[in-house]
Formats: sequence, structure tokens, C-alpha cells
Amino acid sequence: MHLLARLTRRSVTATALGALLCGALLSTPLAAPAGASPAVTASPVITVPPAGSHGFPFLAAAEDLGSFGYTESEYLFSGTATSYGKSGLWTSDGRWNVRASGTAAYKSRMLVRRPADPAKFNGTVVVEWLNVSGQIDLSPDYWFQREELLRQGYAWVGVSAQAVGVNGGLGDIKGLKGWDPARYGSLVHPGDAFAYDIFSQAGQALRSPNGPDPLGGLPVRTLLADGESQSAGFMTTYVNAVQPVSKVYDGFMVHSNSAVAAPISGALADTLLMPNPSRIRTDLTVPTFVVLTETDVPAAAIARQPDTGSVVHWELAGAAHGDQWAYDLGQPTVEKSAGAAAPSADCAAGSAPFNDGPGHWAMNAALRHLAAWARGGNRPPSGQPLSTVLRDPATGLAGGGVRLPDVTVPTRTLTGSRDTTGSGVFCGLYGARDAWNGDSDPWDRHDDGDPSDPNFPPTAEPDLSRLYPTHADYVNKVRTAAQNSVDAGYLLPEDATAIVAAAQQSDIGG
Repeated sequence: MHLLARLTRRSVTATALGALLCGALLSTPLAAPAGASPAVTASPVITVPPAGSHGFPFLAAAEDLGSFGYTESEYLFSGTATSYGKSGLWTSDGRWNVRASGTAAYKSRMLVRRPADPAKFNGTVVVEWLNVSGQIDLSPDYWFQREELLRQGYAWVGVSAQAVGVNGGLGDIKGLKGWDPARYGSLVHPGDAFAYDIFSQAGQALRSPNGPDPLGGLPVRTLLADGESQSAGFMTTYVNAVQPVSKVYDGFMVHSNSAVAAPISGALADTLLMPNPSRIRTDLTVPTFVVLTETDVPAAAIARQPDTGSVVHWELAGAAHGDQWAYDLGQPTVEKSAGAAAPSADCAAGSAPFNDGPGHWAMNAALRHLAAWARGGNRPPSGQPLSTVLRDPATGLAGGGVRLPDVTVPTRTLTGSRDTTGSGVFCGLYGARDAWNGDSDPWDRHDDGDPSDPNFPPTAEPDLSRLYPTHADYVNKVRTAAQNSVDAGYLLPEDATAIVAAAQQSDIGG
């Protein structure tokens, strides 16, 4: 129902990028290596939208943000955006130069969640490039990172950077303008060739507001850019090609990107013209944190690169591109705005239960690391490569990667893809969980009796009573694993406490 969600009976796996470019000839070069003088990023005009027919913004939180000490508001921002074209040869090292290609007027929106009490603001703003794979604006990384965002006093801003979110695409909801013409009828999006600069100008508007201040006067210390899934492909291109000339953001979270970055032209067909693989450039003075899940690694592994002083990668064992945690947080919010027109979450009805693994715990830690790193702190620890082929024959769990207690003290098989029928045909982005309860569910990873399946051999399910002879034994193993993860830098102490408390409240062991 969110991030890379599927439209009913339609396979929409990437955003509708295809807004036509203006066709202008390449003009003034904007190529600038890291450390060069930046181009001046325009500061757009900020206004407050009318109430509209719904009386609330699209993607307004369904949860009570006030109970967390947060407020939610929406602002429109408008100006003239620049599109970019390639300058010189683009190769897999990501050191991509660009030229100004054209200009166009635009008007978009940003959704802002911030602490109501200025004293609670930690100085860091996370700006998320809203995901439009489901043909509407969605905020997957807000849902993955929500605990860390709200408990630590971040401000979060979701930006409608792409044309589909504003103008509509293949879905029943025809963008913001179609959802509420009274509120959003004045919006203008000239196409995804301009999305990169629109995102730059959103950041500039937060730093130097020209009109009402979206942050209500909160002083911005650190501005982080964030994108998940389809948006991560745009974020990769932004890091490599646009940040060197705009220099708006202080750090980047690239969550679940693929091996090939989004095209600078904004035209989906031009993905074929992008370097394959598209790695992160290593000469920026600001950090980039790349986080991949089991779902992502098979396609993205070709783009692996050594970690450096400005680029770090984590590959998460037992985690999926989307999961139960993000779904449960996001579903009420999407349904509040989209109702019955909300895109379906994944695969066919009756498919395996979603992965409920450690993705959100890892994203909490990654966000805190990135914020500190962008302020001049230590580089986060590197993660080991993940193997989705060399799986433990007894548990079905992937090998290597960042391994949190859900994986090191397992109670179920967690995977990044799932079999909807037991046929060995895997689909979806929300992964799967297989409880070790001796059942005969069609998606059971162990008792499927298929000797041709190299990932999930037909062994008996692990016996939890043998793995954990007593409840105290299970809790102690979880406590040790959680502390080891904290010591390694992959888990936050408060999340370790929550994991141990959940173990204590469980009936596992004996």
C-alpha cells in the first residue's frame, strides 16, 4: 500500500518519469568538482495553501502527532527551476558533471512535521524526497525512521519533488491537483527533468525562507536529504550530479537504491543511458549513507564499492524493502487521504505474511549516525556484504550483512522476497516471515518438499524448545545479542532495551 506499491492489477514498479523535457540546447556548463564554488540555488517564494475541500494536507499523519509533542503543517513553494543535462562522459564512479538545460516555472508543496517546543528541536531537518511509485506521494522513510525522528526532536519535511505526485499518473487519484483542486489547483510541475532543482530549492527554502518559515523559526544546524526505493535512485543521481553544484544538503540517506541511478533527464527510457552500475562518488565533502535490504541486494550488489571517508554501506540481513512495521505505520495515513483508491501493498491476496524483521531498528541507528557524521562526527561502522544465496540450511536466514538480534537469536525465517503459493515463484517487496510453528502454510520455507530450491532446503523447521531450553535462556541470548549490536554501532541503546523487553514478554523458550 505504500513504497513501490502496486496499483490494482497493474504492475507499476517505478515512477512515471516521463514528463517531456523542454528540448533546449545544452548551455552554460555547471560542472563543479567537490570543493568548487557552488552555483547559487534560488530561494523560492513560500505561501500557505488554502484549506481546500478535505481540510488537511495529502499524506497528513493519521497518528496523533500532538501526543509526541509535534505539529504538522503544509507550505507551497514556487519559483523557476533548472533542468540539467550531462556534461562530459558519465562513468560508474559517479563523478558526473552537468550543464543547465532549460528553465521552467513551478509550484510544489512540502509537508512539515516539527517539535512544537523549540527547545525540543535537535537542529537536524530530514528532507524526504516523497516516493511516487504508487502514483501518489508516499513517505516510506518517515515510517521506517519515525521512532528516532520523534523521540530525538528532528524536524521532518516531505517534498513533492516529482510530477506524478503533483499532476497524477496511472492511479485513480490524479495527483495533488486532482485530489483537492481547491487546495492544490495552483500547483505547477513542469516534469521530472526539473525535480532535482525543485528538491534543491525546497532545501534552500528551509535554510532561508522567502515568506512564512516552514520551520517556525527553528534554527537549522544540519539539513539531510533522504530517499527510499524509487526516490533513492533519484537521490543517487542528486548526490553524484547535483549536490556538487547546489551544495544545499549536509548529508544523504540513500535507502534501497538499485544498481542504476535515475536519469538526469527525468525520462524513464533514459535509464538505459545511465552508467551500469551507478556508484556513489567519493570526492564529496558531505557524507552519504547507503542502506540495502535483502530485497535490494541481488540487483544492487553489482554496484558495491569500498567504504570511504564519505560513503558507508549497510546491507541488512533479515530485512525487506518494505515490511510489516512500515506498512502498519503507513497504512492508516495513506487510507486517511486516499481511502479506497490507496494502491495495494504487494503481490496477490493470500500471500505470505510480511517480513517483520529489523529494518526499522537499523534505519534508526543509520539516521543517528548520519546526523552526527554530517556535523563532523565519526564515520559510522562499515557493514559486511550480505549473501541471499548462501543461506543457513537450518534457519533459511541469509548470510553476512548487518545482523541484529532478530537474526542472531532467530525465532522465524525472515526473507526479502516471498512465495505467494508455495510454487517457488517469488514476488513482492515486503519480504516474508515464516514462523517456526510446524504449520503447513503454502509459503512455509522448510516443509515445502522442493529439493530444487537452493535457498530454502526442505529441512524440518528449527525446534524453538531445543534452541532455547528455557525462557530465561532465550531472554539472556537476546540481551547479549542486543548489547553486541549496540557495541558494534548497528543498534541504538534505547532500541536494544525495547528488543529485550519484547523478549521478556514473549513465551519463547522451554
